[in-house]
Amino acid sequence: MIVYCAAAACAVAVVIVASRLVRRVRGTIDDPDPDGPTASHSGAMLSALFLLAFAIAIVVPWTTADAARANAYAETQAITEAYWTAGRLPASDARYVQDGLREYVELVRGPEWRLMRDGRRLSPRGWRQLDDLRRHVTAVDTGDDDELKEARGTLLAHLGEISSARRQRANDARTTPPAGLLAVTVGTGAAVVLLPFMAGARPRGMTLVPLALMAGLLAAGAYLTIDISHVFSGALAVGPEAFTAVDGELRRIAGGG
Repeated sequence: MIVYCAAAACAVAVVIVASRLVRRVRGTIDDPDPDGPTASHSGAMLSALFLLAFAIAIVVPWTTADAARANAYAETQAITEAYWTAGRLPASDARYVQDGLREYVELVRGPEWRLMRDGRRLSPRGWRQLDDLRRHVTAVDTGDDDELKEARGTLLAHLGEISSARRQRANDARTTPPAGLLAVTVGTGAAVVLLPFMAGARPRGMTLVPLALMAGLLAAGAYLTIDISHVFSGALAVGPEAFTAVDGELRRIAGGG
């Protein structure tokens, strides 16, 4: 942030020095008019900069939210496959793993999702549950039963997929656009609104209507970029629908339906 501020200060200094030097050059003219070349050029560049920052601030969170939603469904698919595969283990081991997977789903779609929304982190309990399931499956005595060995290996692979998707979800929960991008979006939006006044114009009457309309829309757009900056909260929030659906699916499988 210090580097950004220093770069901005240097740019302002360059403008001031250039304006002093240009005054000494013959053939140049003063430009005090609100609709002069200086104001027109500045307005065009500010508008372009705002549109660029606004587009990035919208597209990046939108893309991240779509990826996070797809990852949540991938995690629940791996849970379903693990639940089915666990049924091939000895009865006591199958029951232990399946109960553990249901508890994991309940944790994620309830307390953990609220934690991601408010605290931008995952519950340590979820990691402990997955580690416990992995240790239990690894310790299953398969003897010389090739089918049981295959089931254990497949189940461990599915548990690995769940852990991988969970790590990606943890990363998504921490991901937000750079604070500088949001600051530039808000700052350039404010500059675009105030430019006519800074250039010396005094809007009156009906000319205030389009200016006020633009200001309102820019403010709404700037707020939108802040509101959608976090994947699990705001207007584009990814909800626990995937885990709610898989909870019903696991109950259906357990009931034999």
